[in-house]
Amino acid sequence: MIKALIFDFDGIIIDSESPELLAWQEVFAAYGRELDLDVWADLVGRPRNHFDLYSYFQEQIDPAADIAALRKERRARVIALTEQQPVLPGVHEYLRGACDLGLKIGMASSSSANHVRGHLQRLELFQYFHATKCFEDTEAHKPEPAPYRAVLDDLGIAADEAVAFEDSPNGVTSARAAGIFCVAVPNPVTCRLPLGHADHRLASLADEPLEQILARALAKSNS
Repeated sequence: MIKALIFDFDGIIIDSESPELLAWQEVFAAYGRELDLDVWADLVGRPRNHFDLYSYFQEQIDPAADIAALRKERRARVIALTEQQPVLPGVHEYLRGACDLGLKIGMASSSSANHVRGHLQRLELFQYFHATKCFEDTEAHKPEPAPYRAVLDDLGIAADEAVAFEDSPNGVTSARAAGIFCVAVPNPVTCRLPLGHADHRLASLADEPLEQILARALAKSNS
C-alpha cells in the first residue's frame, strides 16, 4: 500500500531552476560568453556547496570580478524571477488528492530551509507537508539517498510505501537509491538531461491522475 508522496521542491513545485540558470546566463552574456550547460547540468539537484560557480566565473571569465557584489546582484535577480513563477500544473491537484486519500506528504530538497519553507509558506502550500528535509537537515545530499531516507524516517514509512517526484538526474538517483518509486517530471532546464533511470516520466503532473501513479507504484512493489 502506498502511504506517502515525497516531492522535490525546485522544478517540481515551482520552476525555480529556470530563474537560476537565466540569471547566470545573463552574467556570462554580459562578458560575451556562454555558460557551459554541461557544467550547469551537474549542479542541478545538488546542494549549493557542491561546486562554487562564483569561483568558476572568476577563474574562467573575470579574475577581477567583485564576487560579493556579483553575488548580491545575482541573488536579487533570482529572487525577483522566482517570485514570478506560479505553482506548476498538477501540484495543487496532487496535494489535495493525497490529503483526500489520507496519504502523508514529504519534501526532500537540496536547497536551504529558508528557500524551501519560505516559498511553501508564500504559496500557501506549507500546511500540506508532514515532513520537510532541506540542505541543513542531513549531512549527505543528493544524489546520495540520505534526504529521502530522512523523510521516510520522519513519516514512519518504508521505502516501498512512498512515491517520489523529481526533476533532475541527481534527484532521481537519490530517490531510487533510497528504494523509492520515482516519477521524473522535468522542467524546461532538466528536460534535456538523462532521466531514464526514473521508474516513470511525465511532462507535467497534470498529465496523469494521482490514482494512476499510485497504481503504477503499487504494481511495481508487488512485482
